[in-house]
Amino acid sequence: MALPDRPDERHRHIAGLFTDRVRAVRSWDVPSPVPDWTARDVVRHLTGWFPGFLASGAGIELPHGPSVDDDPVAAWQVHCDGVQAVLDDPGTADREFSNPHTGNLPLAAAIDQFYTADVFMHTWDLSRATGQDDRLDPDFCARLLGGMEGMEDVLRSSGQYGARVDVPADADIQTKLIGFIGRDPFWSGA
Repeated sequence: MALPDRPDERHRHIAGLFTDRVRAVRSWDVPSPVPDWTARDVVRHLTGWFPGFLASGAGIELPHGPSVDDDPVAAWQVHCDGVQAVLDDPGTADREFSNPHTGNLPLAAAIDQFYTADVFMHTWDLSRATGQDDRLDPDFCARLLGGMEGMEDVLRSSGQYGARVDVPADADIQTKLIGFIGRDPFWSGA
């Protein structure tokens, strides 16, 4: 099933899948495929970096939920609902996001490009860490990989991506994406 093209609907779908994974976690302290992170840290990352990014680039403050340490499910839900409310708000339709590294972008496009894509990729991390279905939409995997391959040096130098993990040439597109972002697609917490 192809993901929607509109940033608000794509976020609703991708964040909804992540929400399903969050709600099904039985142990938050299991290791994740991200070195030195647990399942809880995956949620901590997504709820931690984006509010400041959004506030500094668009002057929008997201609602604050409980700490990820106290209640990762509620922390994620408050955060996710806040992002969706920004995307659904007709008053933000013409707002711009401005950042010295990205330039000026329509707000919805910035959320889609930087945040929703991050939620998509971290869905694999949380799913794999907690033994859940880790399949991602192959068309969106191909789209992300195609966009990132052309700026690999910039991505690697940002410190946000690990070294590429080599995968077989005939690997499926999800395996190629996961390897590209620096994860071992064959990682198992067991």
